[in-house]
Amino acid sequence: MHIVRVSTEDGPTWGVVEDRQVRRLSDGPFGSLEVAEALGFLDDLPLLAPATPSKIVCVGRNYAAHAAEHGADVPTEPLLFLKPPSSVIAPGAEIVLPELSSQVEHECELALVIGRRSRAVRQENAWEQVLGITCGNDVTARDLQRADSQWTRGKGFDTFCPLGPWIVSGIGEEEIGELEVSCTVNGELRQKANTQQMVFSPAFLIAYITQVMTLEPGDVIMTGTPSGVGPLHPGDTVDVNVERVGTLTNKIV
Repeated sequence: MHIVRVSTEDGPTWGVVEDRQVRRLSDGPFGSLEVAEALGFLDDLPLLAPATPSKIVCVGRNYAAHAAEHGADVPTEPLLFLKPPSSVIAPGAEIVLPELSSQVEHECELALVIGRRSRAVRQENAWEQVLGITCGNDVTARDLQRADSQWTRGKGFDTFCPLGPWIVSGIGEEEIGELEVSCTVNGELRQKANTQQMVFSPAFLIAYITQVMTLEPGDVIMTGTPSGVGPLHPGDTVDVNVERVGTLTNKIV
């Protein structure tokens, strides 16, 4: 199932895609998933970010090659940080380069969208907490990240968390461990890896995070980026692709 959030005359609305048509979800994505009337064709409805998280929990250095390209050790436990909800933007929206930074970079990621309130989850039950997966871009002001002992400033600018284009549900935990994640800028391949290469699996991350904090429906876990991160410049187009999901496209201004 492809779950979308679209802009309509009545405001933001949740729906599912069926044969290129969007049909409304009667009680949203966290209820019965009952499908109602058609809202229109997918190509005619502006897509919004397919999550409205109370928090975005990110995982640093979850691919060994990415840690190596920064001369950093692979952590023995997940390295967690947060991005603010105000950083979320929709597919097709513009990533704005801040005046405070001269080195903004892309980071393609598999993003998990939580489907139910989750606290102290066991790893073997972790996948039951997930609504689905989507593409994420952990846009980073690298110079500010390196300058600060905490990463909030370098990771937290408005527009620094594109998500989309939709949530894909119904993919099993084993399949999630074998997905290709990649990024292109202006059609040039920058990043490419498989989720098999993650240091910590998605299920382990859910269990680990929920020992610390309660995850609410709609919260997002960004599972880490592969090696190959690089600069973004005004006029660039950045595409994040996650196998079985599709492509998240954003322009740089």
